[in-house]
Amino acid sequence: MGAALTLGVAPHARAAHATRAARGRRVFGRYGSPSARLSAQTLYVDAGGAGDFTTVQGAVTAVSGSGYTLVVAPGVYRETVAVSVARTEMTWIGASGNARDIVIVYDNAAGTPKPGGGTYGTTGSATTLVQADGFTAQDITFANDWLRADHPGITGTQAVAIKVQGDRSAFLRCRFLGHQDTLYADSMALGTFARQYFRDCYVEGDVDFVFGRATAVFERCHFHTLTRTDLSSAPYGFVFAPSTAGANPRGCLVVGGRITSEAPDAYYKLARPWVPSSDTTARPMLTVRETRLGAGIDAVAPYTNMSSGFPWQDQRFAEYRNTGPGAVVSVPENRPQLTAVEAAAATREAYLGDWTPWERC
Repeated sequence: MGAALTLGVAPHARAAHATRAARGRRVFGRYGSPSARLSAQTLYVDAGGAGDFTTVQGAVTAVSGSGYTLVVAPGVYRETVAVSVARTEMTWIGASGNARDIVIVYDNAAGTPKPGGGTYGTTGSATTLVQADGFTAQDITFANDWLRADHPGITGTQAVAIKVQGDRSAFLRCRFLGHQDTLYADSMALGTFARQYFRDCYVEGDVDFVFGRATAVFERCHFHTLTRTDLSSAPYGFVFAPSTAGANPRGCLVVGGRITSEAPDAYYKLARPWVPSSDTTARPMLTVRETRLGAGIDAVAPYTNMSSGFPWQDQRFAEYRNTGPGAVVSVPENRPQLTAVEAAAATREAYLGDWTPWERC
């Protein structure tokens, strides 16, 4: 007892601390723990109490400045999280190495009433919002589990899992789950061409579930279209809805990926252009190359209009050497193809410039 008094810690408190420390070593795996911190700028998140914080937002709020790493233990974190512009060069690591184990999820939709009045809108619905430059996440699931069937009175059905606006944002082996507007790849301003890189990621949804104006490269990613019980005819939705600024020479690039579906054959469009009212000079750009398009994609007419005033044919849509039943070219005018010379310029290196995130993979 004397030793305990000398340390100023009661025996039961020391035992509890030892238990948390032991659990911490287990849940954070090779990434250390609060008692064996990898660096002074490494913080640990565990809903069970073995970390520095029990919520992701708690850890984000606690840091100031650049270069922090959050190691997140397995668990479901039901919360909204926002990374402001000042928190640059931040890295989030899923401690288990499996994105299925670490889930950040909430259930706001664009039409969800806000406590102070009004509704959240599309941006406000995001479970996670990243505005800082240099953000990296690996082995984490970002989700929005709002469902139309549970809210028949709400017409604003956009429900964003993550909105990313920062430049040099990288996601490795992450999962993005939602229905409408799952992954919002955007920028902080119209004249800012934010670069984003997604590698070995999984994205699922139904309507426009990968959208925005960022320069976004998706390498070896899996896109999955969901079935819908609220509709009886095609189309159920659209995989991509880019809103690339007219001045941006590069929009969304998909390379070496695959698109699968749980819906009937040909019930999904590959893309439609989004020309928002806030930027009627946008010229949406999407290139899908060397990707397997499953039978869920309408091979005859894979593109359609979002607005008749901005036909998809006037935008920058193209394909190159895609395979699978959804890639069969039966009506050539409906499927613009890159030439070999054009394809040589449509690469991750050309899109991302002096930023080489794939070298860290």
